[in-house]
Amino acid sequence: MDDACAALIASLELAPHPEGGFYRETFRSPQRLDGLPHGAPRAASTAIYFLLPPGEFSAFHAVASDEVFHHYDGAPLALELLHADGRHERLMLGRDVARGQRPQGVVPAGVLQACAPSGGGWSLVGCTVAPGFDFADFVMPSREALLARFPAHAALITARTRAAI
Repeated sequence: MDDACAALIASLELAPHPEGGFYRETFRSPQRLDGLPHGAPRAASTAIYFLLPPGEFSAFHAVASDEVFHHYDGAPLALELLHADGRHERLMLGRDVARGQRPQGVVPAGVLQACAPSGGGWSLVGCTVAPGFDFADFVMPSREALLARFPAHAALITARTRAAI
């Protein structure tokens, strides 16, 4: 890990995230929402910083709410989406709009997502989730389960999951 990445982790007080990388929640709305599809009340929205060091990735996972990524600094972020119908979508988040990157990308509720810095280096993004994130709504399927469900995407799944220990 380079010095700039280590400094960001320390300065932003980031902690390890179960999916990979480092994060810190920066906002949790005091407003509560009821009557959600999964039945549990949630904050109206939440926001985090999320940093992936060079060579790290966020493993495939899904959350029960819509998630908006905001690219802040560092290398572009390749955000991989696997939709329920088997379709793969790649969003490139970054500052080089002329090359197809976008500073923002949306992951719809329930869609599997994984990401990694593109071209080396680290990526610092923000993630805003509405209704708000709760670890009770976080699902990280095993590599084996994903391979069985999406065999056409075996190379991507193998690259963006961790082997069972």
